[in-house]
Amino acid sequence: MFHVASTDGVVLAVHELGGSGPRVLLAHATGFHGRVWAPLAAHLSDRARCVAPDFRGHGDSTVDPDHPFDWERFADDVLAVVDELAPEGPLLAAGHSKGGAALLLAEQRRPGTFAALYCFEPIVFPPDPMQARTGEGPGLATGALRRREVFADRDEAVANYASKPPLASLHPDALRAYVDHGFEDLPDGSIRLKCRREDEAQVYRMGGNHGAFDRLHQVACAVTVASGVVLPQSPAAISEPIAAALPHGRFERYDHLGHFGPLEDPGFVADRIAEALGL
Repeated sequence: MFHVASTDGVVLAVHELGGSGPRVLLAHATGFHGRVWAPLAAHLSDRARCVAPDFRGHGDSTVDPDHPFDWERFADDVLAVVDELAPEGPLLAAGHSKGGAALLLAEQRRPGTFAALYCFEPIVFPPDPMQARTGEGPGLATGALRRREVFADRDEAVANYASKPPLASLHPDALRAYVDHGFEDLPDGSIRLKCRREDEAQVYRMGGNHGAFDRLHQVACAVTVASGVVLPQSPAAISEPIAAALPHGRFERYDHLGHFGPLEDPGFVADRIAEALGL
């Protein structure tokens, strides 16, 4: 792990996930952290060297109390890591949910940052008031505020999550990585979520406010936008319109996966990423 300074005094934790070949930046979803990509990165180890940051307020990265979590600041985090990893040329990257949105926001702000992108169900809302907040917003924010933050130990947390949705769909290795690295140890021996529920809720509240959809024409690199099965009121429903609005967009749908696709079937999605990024 190494550290990178971002905006607002934030210090990002960045994790080297191993492998050899071109560097690939992996950007995680809301509530997760960079090392949740480790099982997928293992499937890319003969084709790429994967690097995954913890976004502000997630994992081992910092954030001040009452941070507004404007999603443009997640683009700041992406660009800070890119400047550290590839200051002289474009990078390859894959992102999941908020992570995919952050990659697109970064490319819009600084064209040429990426040579190619793979985005699984990026949270980039079309400017349709009937679709706004689909998959993000008040409902998820309310759920995040009810999230259980403390468990007796990591085994109890794994058993809890594996027994019920939404995290029951995760591959066991991805679920273990989420718990092992997503909790901090407390003095009494219990563990607590590093991404605090108030912060996660605020990220969800801000998810529909960044306006990236209207600027998708500014993304000149090739982008593969992927989704799991398309269900009403799910982020999958906006993935195909995102791909259609991109100058070099391509859409893929995997009906055996849900919104946590990269964490549900890491080997399958790793192969799709490798093809999309030309690895």
